[in-house]
Amino acid sequence: MADLFTAAPVAPLAEALRPKTLDEVVGQAQLIGPGKPLRLAFESGKPHSMILWGPPGVGKTTLARLTAAAFDYEFIALSAVLAGVKDIRAAIEKAEHDLARGRRTILFVDEIHRFNKSQQDALLPFVESGLVVFIGATTENPSFEVNSALLSRAQVHVLKALADDEMRQLFERARRQALPDLEFDDAARDAIVGLADGDARRLLNLLEQLDTAARAGGRDAIDAGFVRDALAPGTRRFDKGGDDFYDQISALHKSVRGSHPDAALYWLCRMLDGGADPKYLARRIVRMAWEDVGLADPRALQIANDAATTFERLGSPEGELALAQAVIYLAVAAKSNAGYRAYNEARAFVARERSREVPVHLRNAPTALMKQLGHGHDYRYAHDEPDAYAAGETYLPEGMAEPGWYRPVARGLEARIAERLDQLRALDDSAKNPR
Repeated sequence: MADLFTAAPVAPLAEALRPKTLDEVVGQAQLIGPGKPLRLAFESGKPHSMILWGPPGVGKTTLARLTAAAFDYEFIALSAVLAGVKDIRAAIEKAEHDLARGRRTILFVDEIHRFNKSQQDALLPFVESGLVVFIGATTENPSFEVNSALLSRAQVHVLKALADDEMRQLFERARRQALPDLEFDDAARDAIVGLADGDARRLLNLLEQLDTAARAGGRDAIDAGFVRDALAPGTRRFDKGGDDFYDQISALHKSVRGSHPDAALYWLCRMLDGGADPKYLARRIVRMAWEDVGLADPRALQIANDAATTFERLGSPEGELALAQAVIYLAVAAKSNAGYRAYNEARAFVARERSREVPVHLRNAPTALMKQLGHGHDYRYAHDEPDAYAAGETYLPEGMAEPGWYRPVARGLEARIAERLDQLRALDDSAKNPR
């Protein structure tokens, strides 16, 4: 029985295959390729404090460990999820002890965005003094999540999700080194790469799961069908409050604005596939209709609202078809941000200007006193005028120039609106300057 308690744990495949040198790292050529920042840092012999920002499974921890190994530094790793100020102090004490015996230290803080301000501040004096070389890893935008003081003392390096060809390279390396008895056809490999979604650690974990399933089933060949049966469907690379989420909603909005229905559908489906709340997407679609289509095609506003209502009635997945068709319609509709722009300009004007009096002829006059004071006097009822328009009448406060906020575009219905406004302005000019 003693062996059950003394046997060494078996390292996961992702840990067993962790690169031992910079040349073994797959991906991140923009950082570790010839002449690139991290490669130059390694070659210089002088490490620097840094923040590694990128999605999960792209090599942040690996690069931190390789940095310590390359410069022969002590490596202290903290997880911001579990560690507190007490753990930071213990790490600093160890770094001071190691320095006393001639060893420098790299302090690695995983998920640095999880540290609060006081915890991040606790690191500052020791980063400034050079006692430790600080390396932080984060999946969140450090400009939002890391204190400016700490951010100013560390170089931010952006890591990218691995491309498909890089994932295939990693797949082949793992198959050769760890799974030599398993055969994968091309369809199985591509299915695994797709499920991993640019995450190297996920890829290796999937391979480990498949190896276990194959052994249990007595198989030595893996096809796409076995991959589908053995692995649970994964979710796409974003969480509901992270940068990937907002980057993708931005891409959806800009694809609609750019009149590209296929791109708009792609980003909509990416977000639905990743677990985004369809009700949130419905609200954003309605916003797109008002902001970017506007009065150039008022039907787009109705279709967006109808799609949101349809989803409320049908739910998922049936209601998602309504959202998809609304996105297509918005993408192909005539575009105008004239109303959106006019509203923003008017709001800004009102916010910075003094309050102006309502002209007397436009004021309400429900009582005899108000009528005696002239409220509503000389108001011209437009429906009693030719073409239902009181040519030359003024509706702005006294002394306020015509601001010209609403400038309809020459597209869709707004082209006709522009023609109508030109006609009305011509009537105003004739009324004010009779021949």
